[in-house]
Amino acid sequence: MGNRKTFSSLEVALIVLTVLLFCTSIGFITMLFILENTLREDSSTTTTLPPPPPSSSQTTLKPSATTTDAYPHAYLIGAGRADCTGLLADIPLMGYASGDQLAAGLHTRQYSRAFIVAEPDGSKRVVFVSADIGMVSQRVRLEVIKKLKSKYGDLYRQDNVILSGTHTHSGPAGYFQYTIFRLTSQGFSREATDAIVNGIVKSIDIAHAGMRRGRVFVNRGILDKSHINRSPTSYLRNPESERARYPFDTDKDVMIMKMVDMNGVDVGLVSWFAVHAVSMPNTNHLISSDNLGYASYLFEQAKNEGSLPGEGSFVAAFASSNLGDVTPNTKGPHCTNTGLPCANPTSTCPEGGVTTCISTGPGENMFESTRIIGEQIFEKAMELYNSSAKEMLETVNFAHQWVDMSNVTVKLNDTHNATTCKPALGYSFAAGTIDGPGLINFTHGMTEGDPFWDALRDALLGVPSNETTKCHQPKPILLNTGEINGSIPWHPTIIDVQIITIGSLAILAVPGEFTTMSGRRLREAVKKELDPSDTKNIDVVIAGLSNVYTHYITTFEEYQAQRYEAASTIYGPHTLSAYLQLFRGLAKAIAEDTVAELPKGPEPPFFNESQLPGFFPNIFPDIAPTNKTFGSVLVDVQPLYLPGEVASVTFVAGNPRNSVTYMSNDTYLKVEKYEDVTAVWHTVYIDASWETRYYWDKGTGGQSNATIEWHIPSSAAPGIYRIRHFGHRKRLFPSTINPYEGSSSEFEIRRSIRLPCHYLYNNAALYI
Repeated sequence: MGNRKTFSSLEVALIVLTVLLFCTSIGFITMLFILENTLREDSSTTTTLPPPPPSSSQTTLKPSATTTDAYPHAYLIGAGRADCTGLLADIPLMGYASGDQLAAGLHTRQYSRAFIVAEPDGSKRVVFVSADIGMVSQRVRLEVIKKLKSKYGDLYRQDNVILSGTHTHSGPAGYFQYTIFRLTSQGFSREATDAIVNGIVKSIDIAHAGMRRGRVFVNRGILDKSHINRSPTSYLRNPESERARYPFDTDKDVMIMKMVDMNGVDVGLVSWFAVHAVSMPNTNHLISSDNLGYASYLFEQAKNEGSLPGEGSFVAAFASSNLGDVTPNTKGPHCTNTGLPCANPTSTCPEGGVTTCISTGPGENMFESTRIIGEQIFEKAMELYNSSAKEMLETVNFAHQWVDMSNVTVKLNDTHNATTCKPALGYSFAAGTIDGPGLINFTHGMTEGDPFWDALRDALLGVPSNETTKCHQPKPILLNTGEINGSIPWHPTIIDVQIITIGSLAILAVPGEFTTMSGRRLREAVKKELDPSDTKNIDVVIAGLSNVYTHYITTFEEYQAQRYEAASTIYGPHTLSAYLQLFRGLAKAIAEDTVAELPKGPEPPFFNESQLPGFFPNIFPDIAPTNKTFGSVLVDVQPLYLPGEVASVTFVAGNPRNSVTYMSNDTYLKVEKYEDVTAVWHTVYIDASWETRYYWDKGTGGQSNATIEWHIPSSAAPGIYRIRHFGHRKRLFPSTINPYEGSSSEFEIRRSIRLPCHYLYNNAALYI
């Protein structure tokens, strides 16, 4: 054997030092790697922005020794979100006007999302609110403005606040003061109205309280394959030269507004896209914010990482636009009894007429269709958000008028005038749409009345006057709502027209559903007034279903076809021309700084609530089955589930109407996971989560039950879970509302089920 090498003390010291240096270097490299990844994760809620542009002001203010505002020329911005869900049971859903479509549970919650932008000195500000409701009613707007005045004085008013609805057809009805809408809502509901009004006001409160210096950007892009025109034959009535200017018969533009504070922290997003929120059909009975609500859900979950739905500071609104003739049901209309297409001018099938001609979405069911359309809109909005670079600078403005839309004189050209009409609905209104069919006796394109229905109308509502009949031609009048006598009008006549501007972005608040070409004409008309020389790079976007609801607005040419949208253009064939004239006036006043000279117009009525009865079922005392209590489990979960399966449990329940005043900031359900390390149950899903559904089944004799489903996602971590239910029951003696809760048994989620080898061997035939 060779001699063993020995080291001197100096060599040993050098070796030890080298090892220590090596370990230290590895440690530093590891720390830098961790820090880099941490910063990268944190950046998910921030945006890297170019430096703020210099102020457009001629005078630059030098900060004094006491000045703490580092960005005195930046906007003041704020965003807020609040629940406005309301009733889950015993109330019709608003949108399809289907009397048997009563709420019976919860798919996703509804939220109001508010955005405030103020000039640098705070002297002028505007508010845009998008709420997950069918449409904003005049009653809701008037009550919101009244509450804002009591809180903020004249800071937030009818002229600088826009309230817009997403047009989900799966939200509670009951928040209208005009007769036509109360007829399909079973009257007026104070609970439903309060939920919406209080939610909107609270969202504005949160936005107001969180205002800080920030920047506003806009961006625009094209989204294809997420909608189709549901009245293409009407669209073809528009001049060929006009249609040739556009590649599609729908507006495929997605417009976004991005809000970021001066530290690069993301604050909020508003996205506008023209599509009906009708992925959930008229057979649905769950409260749902539909496709636009799901897009909001996805965006907020992405930005508020780790938060439950409805929590987190980032707010994302996906608002409605000129969606009048646009459907997300991209498979188009087919006869449900034959499967054959029914994309004809009358939208009828040989058997069943309009009632069997129905359009369906891209998915296999309503939930999947909602998900697909919502994801597509979300993904485009996120792309535009991340690439937005066009910045709005310093200024805001606004203009507003009240107008009697039943009597507007329209200047058609230098020699001819026309007028709008007293409101009336045509025969094809009763045909419904391919998204929600109407009555079998009616079809689209009806330009003549029917003796039977005319006689019935005359006997019940009165004979339409010759003036109104002539004014609405070629619409045959089914409901002459503007001439029906009564203490409460059937339709509004005093409506809002309103524009707000944020830098070079103009937002037009329209009180109804503009069709594709109607919206194009309106945007073009306003842009010409705001930027006559076409040098300011103005962006104009339509905020649909805002401030008051007046059904549809078609072009004059589309009106002649008298499909559903035209029959629902209640102020007659020159309705669009009137709006073009009115919005031009607002835009001109903003451009010329003469807003103060605009006439205010006649104020809308606010009717005494005693004149607005409701006809909702009484809430009887809740009764539990024998040997059961409220919250008891009737059908329990299985002990084991895999991702992709559905965990379901049924509880003894009370009527959810008992809970409406208690649950606006709470949840009817929780999915909880047991954490071994801390030995506590952690909430992972709530009733606002996409993965959960709450079905309420109204039984007899005061008994009812609640079934909660958790559609287990692929991302669900293995472990032990349970499902809990929360509600309120009404007692008879004493007459009180009391909370209750219940819990399923514990169950396990596994990634896969490992079966013993002998089982696989003995049951091999099952796998062949």
